[in-house]
Parts: sequence; C-alpha cells; structure tokens
Amino acid sequence: MSPLGILRRHRVAALLGAALIISPIVVSFAQSTNGTTTISAVATTQTPAPGVSAPSGSFAPAVATAKPAVVTVTTVMKGQPQTMSGATPFDGNSPFDDYFRQFFGDQGMPMPKTPPQQQAPRTEALGSGFIVSADGTIVTNNHVVDGASSIKVTLDDGTELPAKLVGRDAKHDLAVLKVKASKPLPTVKWGDSDKLMTGDQVLAIGNPFGIGTTVTAGIVSARGRDLHSGPFDDFIQIDAPINHGNSGGPLVDVKGNVIGINTAIYSPNGGSVGVGFAIPSDQAQKVVAKLMKDGSIQYGYLGVEIQPVTPDVAGAMGLEHPGGALVSQVNDGSPAARAGVETGDVITGFAGQDVKDPKDLSRAVADVAPGARESLDVWRKGKAMTISVEVGRNSDDVKTGSTGEPGAPSAGQGSRAPALGLGLMDITPDIRQQMNLADNERGAVVARVSPDTAAAAAGIQPGDIIVAVNQVPVKSAKQVTQAIAQAGKSGRKSVLLLVERDGSQIYVAVPFANG
Repeated sequence: MSPLGILRRHRVAALLGAALIISPIVVSFAQSTNGTTTISAVATTQTPAPGVSAPSGSFAPAVATAKPAVVTVTTVMKGQPQTMSGATPFDGNSPFDDYFRQFFGDQGMPMPKTPPQQQAPRTEALGSGFIVSADGTIVTNNHVVDGASSIKVTLDDGTELPAKLVGRDAKHDLAVLKVKASKPLPTVKWGDSDKLMTGDQVLAIGNPFGIGTTVTAGIVSARGRDLHSGPFDDFIQIDAPINHGNSGGPLVDVKGNVIGINTAIYSPNGGSVGVGFAIPSDQAQKVVAKLMKDGSIQYGYLGVEIQPVTPDVAGAMGLEHPGGALVSQVNDGSPAARAGVETGDVITGFAGQDVKDPKDLSRAVADVAPGARESLDVWRKGKAMTISVEVGRNSDDVKTGSTGEPGAPSAGQGSRAPALGLGLMDITPDIRQQMNLADNERGAVVARVSPDTAAAAAGIQPGDIIVAVNQVPVKSAKQVTQAIAQAGKSGRKSVLLLVERDGSQIYVAVPFANG
C-alpha cells in the first residue's frame, strides 16, 4: 500500500483539528467543531489569484449563477463521554498528521478538561453544501454531518431551516440533506467533471471559518489524485484557496456548474497553502442519486487483497507489460474463493471492462449490485482465462489485523538468499511459538535484511515470512534460497516473492541487479 492513507474518525471534541491519517486499510476523518461565537455571515468575494482571470475579465456571472444555491450547514454534535483529561487533534500514528487536515479544526483552544466518563457538552460544527433540487435537496460531505444530533441549514439569503438527513455514504464522503421551504429554492446545475483539464479555471464556494459565503478562484492543478482514503479516490486537485468550513461546498466551472465537491486540504499550518481536493461531480452525481432514492448504497465485494503489477513484478511473472491487479491473498469463504480465484492471479478485466490497476477493479466491483454474476478475466501462470463470479456484499464490519511490525526470530536454521541481501531461517517450533504462527504455517522467516541491498529497497523486513517464490510454494529457507538461485539462472531481472506479514500477504518483486 502507498504511505498516504486517510482515516475517517468520529468527531471527538470541540475546536479540535481533523487529520487525514495514514492507514493501510480504511480512511477516517476526525472532526473538530466550532464552539466559539459565530461571526455574522456576511457574503464576501475574494480577488482571483494573480495570473488567474475569467474569459470575460470577471467571474461575476458564474458567481451569480452558483452562489444563491450555496448553503451553510451547522450541526450540533452529540456529547461523548470523555475518559481522558483532554484530547488532541492527532493520534500520533502518522508522520503526516500535521500536514493533512479536514476543513474543520484548529480554530481555537483545546477542549476543557473533563473528569473520566463525564459527558462532554454539546458542540457545534460548521460546513457547507449546495442545493440541487428546488424542493430543498442539499448535497454536502458525510464528515460534515457524521455524528450530528441535529442539522441546521442557512440559505444564502440568511434564512435558517432545520434539515433532515436523507442518506450518507462514508466511502465517498457524501451526504444528502432535505429542508422544507415556503417557496422553491435556487439550485445549481451539475457540470461534467470528465471534461476538466489541468489548467482549467475553477471557483470554490463555501463558508470558511464561519465568516460567510466566500468565493475563491484558481485552476485545476491535477486530475485523478489518489489519497488512499478508499476504493473511489479520484480527486480533483485545485489551488483555489479553501479552508476549514469549506467542506461540502461546490467547486464550479466558469459557467457556474458544479464540477466537484470540496473535501480535503493539504495543510502544514492548518490553513490553505494552495493544495485542495474535490470529489469529481460525475462520481458524486451518481452517488447522490442513489442516496436520494434509497438513503444508502450497497457495494459489491470479491474478497481478495490486490496490488499493482509493477514493471518488476511483470518481469518476474513473465508478463510483457505491467497492468491489472495482482491477487496477493484470497479470503476464505469469499465470492472470489468460491469462484476459484487463486493467489498469484492477475485480474485484467471485470464485467467486460479492462482493469488497468487495482483501483479500476475496486471501483468496478463496488459499483456492481451484490448478487450479480459477472465475468473475471484472469492471467494465471502464463495463460488467460475467464472466471464467472457472483459478487457478494461488502461489509464495513470486517475488521483488519494489527498494523504492528512482526518481531524477528532469535534462533533457528539459517540460510542466505543469494544476490538479494536476505538472511533466512526455517520455521522451527520455537519460532512458531515466538511468532504465534499457525501449525500449518510453511515458508522461511526473514531474520536479517542487509542495508543498501535489493531486498531492503524492495521493502522486505525482518519477521516477514516468504511463502512462495515465483508463485511456487516453499517450505524452508533452503527451498527459498534454491528457488531464488534458479530464478537468477533463468535470466529474469527480478524474482517474485510472496510475503506474509501480520496475517496478510503481498507480492514483492526484488531485482537481481542490486544484489
């Protein structure tokens, strides 16, 4: 997995920052809330950044089109029992905690100290949203309303209305609200985010820091950003200034059409530094339609752990070109296991669509209704085949394993893998007990990784268990050494190791050139 992951956590206290945290599995946003006196909402419009100008010389027409439909979303959060004397905005699990932040947070002093198990006072949180239907249907971020006991929407004209949560989806970080008004409400139209190009001008509209509806201008800095917050990451990166409180507000084009939902920022100092991220409208519009209809979304599930096919991996597997999703593990009893998918398969297509990388597969499977039967194109040991699989239902209740590093063994029969820089050991009864391994565990334990070697550069760690070499299972350190030596003689530039770490498996291609 990439080192950049985002973890969505529940709001824990008033005035605390929200960090997008590294995690190998899920994404969670911590929420901070606005517990101070709110400044009166006076609409302001910021001057476009230097060098950015609308085709007509002014963004006023686009603002006039979109701004009346932009709303402020204020939520009252449920008080949570506190078991600590205070709380901090970051949990210290990631070196990026001080850099990635949500649009809430870091706006004031830490929450007051509370005795153990004392109920914390209710607090308010602030975000933005926009109206997509004249009957009062509003789109915002899920993290804006997650954990709210009540929701209030303030329209552009200052009217305050209670809002009902229609539905939300944490995986896409989207939510749909509904308000009742005495008259049809102004709306904003969806635009086509697929037509966006790097360099296109965009406007971000929202209520930063609670000062009132604010417009900022910039350009599309990049497309398809993956923050590793979930299977649907395809963010638009922008340089238009966005800050705490902009969450859920629209990103619009120069015609005033919504082409994204502002969701996250990269911030070493808690404020905007010109690196923001928005959910593309083409993705959001489909999710919103499902939430409006059903209130929730059911996602498809295969039950495999997958990784990219890098050039090194492709070379080790004899593939001409990298691409597809390499299956590093098949979960027992999963739809993939029942269909006959095997560890080491490279999935190149799903439901008639090409799979270029793991994200392609994750998105395609998630979009399929549970129970549907689809085709799975697989490359297995030099042969292409098609497998029929009945897609299951994805459940958020499945828990992941520990993220701690496995301990290195202290004794056993050793061997050295040639040209890679690995010291290997058999799985002896003592090591099996020390590492808490299953009785049927087979392979070789990595006891040592020499620095500045191919294995170290590839990420092999002491305590890893090598269970297969070039997709052939191994039972001992000697077998691993022999298999690696044989792979070197075959003329391949790298060897493919199947490594088990903390109960999960991953393929690692280690080139011989650095040995």
